[in-house]
Amino acid sequence: MVRFRLRTPRDLATRLRERARLEPREVEEYLDQNPAQWEALAAADPHDAADILEELGEDAAFDLIADLEPAEAAEVLDELRADLAAGILAELDSDSASRVLAAMAPEEAADVIGELNNDARSALLETMEIEAAREVAALLSYPADSAGGLMTTDVAALPVGITAGEAIEVVRQMHEELEDLSYVYITDDEHRLVGVLSFRDLVFNRPGLGLDEVMIHTPVSVTPLADREEVAELTQRYNLFGLPVVEEDGRLLGMVTTEAVLQAVQEEASEDFAAAVGAGASETAYSTVSRSVRNRVPWLAVNLTLALGNLFIMQSQTSIIEAHPRLAILMPLVATLGGNAGGQSLAVIIRALATDDVPRSEIPGILWRQVAVGAVSGVIIGALAFAVAWAIDPAVAVVVAIGSLVNLVIATLAGSGIPLALRGLGFDPALAANIFVTLITDLAGFGGFLAIAAVLL
Repeated sequence: MVRFRLRTPRDLATRLRERARLEPREVEEYLDQNPAQWEALAAADPHDAADILEELGEDAAFDLIADLEPAEAAEVLDELRADLAAGILAELDSDSASRVLAAMAPEEAADVIGELNNDARSALLETMEIEAAREVAALLSYPADSAGGLMTTDVAALPVGITAGEAIEVVRQMHEELEDLSYVYITDDEHRLVGVLSFRDLVFNRPGLGLDEVMIHTPVSVTPLADREEVAELTQRYNLFGLPVVEEDGRLLGMVTTEAVLQAVQEEASEDFAAAVGAGASETAYSTVSRSVRNRVPWLAVNLTLALGNLFIMQSQTSIIEAHPRLAILMPLVATLGGNAGGQSLAVIIRALATDDVPRSEIPGILWRQVAVGAVSGVIIGALAFAVAWAIDPAVAVVVAIGSLVNLVIATLAGSGIPLALRGLGFDPALAANIFVTLITDLAGFGGFLAIAAVLL
């Protein structure tokens, strides 16, 4: 057994995390034999503790979580991968689960419980206090990628009729219950949002001024069903540290914190990437085999159907291939170059669309620039491809050079045009765009290449 004699929990966590990747069983035994160190580590660094548990696996993680006090267990569960945290919580006895859930913020509990099936979800909600269970159930009613699914209901909300000095005293009493005090939201008698004030501005205003005199009126807000893309866009546009969520009638429900916005942006980017290549947007590395197959096979079937066009083209050009057999060797080279160029343009446009950085008025200019990039790149790569082909068969070198140039131009146009076209039609611009780009670059790489060969040879 390796000994970990380190000065701080953070040092211990770093060593244990590194060791767990190589010898998880050894780390599990060490933590079992040193419960005091494990408890100190979990209390000091919940995120590091969660990283270690994820390396050890669900069974070991369950045992170690069960050894913690409810407050520490709640902190570590919140940092764990949601499906792993849900599995552990579901295995706890009802009394332990109830105490852990009571120590979690409503949005944290909702994130974990939301990973379970309906029966397990209902069982856990029944272990909670009625008011807490009602609050978590309300959060679970919103889509996970909406403002309601991202928001926290723990916000600093003050009545409009008090002074700044009175507000500071109320906030002082709130600070132990609230994690985020970036903003103080001001509401009327019906709990409708009427203003907002940053904590800094509240502190530096004269105590005798009324909140209605110093607050920002009609603040930017969203409804609970607003998509996370809209939340991220508004947060970025107005440089906000949090975004209030209100009902249609203006009643304040909660707020989306900066941390939640950042997490949402990361998830949106990863889902766009997965969707672009035909994997399910909701699929992860931990998805079940059946779920992954259901997500992927339909798009692979579409790809197979579309790829039949390549077979038809190649079959119709067998005579030119028989006359110049080395064309068959060089065709994949041209197609591969086009596929890479198309993927580059696709990545650039998807990233721009994800940040809402493509106004419709700019589309012609964007497409023209991408075509120009393809043309210049095509000239350079075409010259290099000419040299490679000359070494193999001088007779087809010009065909390879021209084919490379043409395919790179088509590829960059397809890579930029397809996601823009999908958005124009009302679809997700990342929706399997890579499949369609690959199809076009293959058609140009094989069909175009053979067509050029038929004309020049």
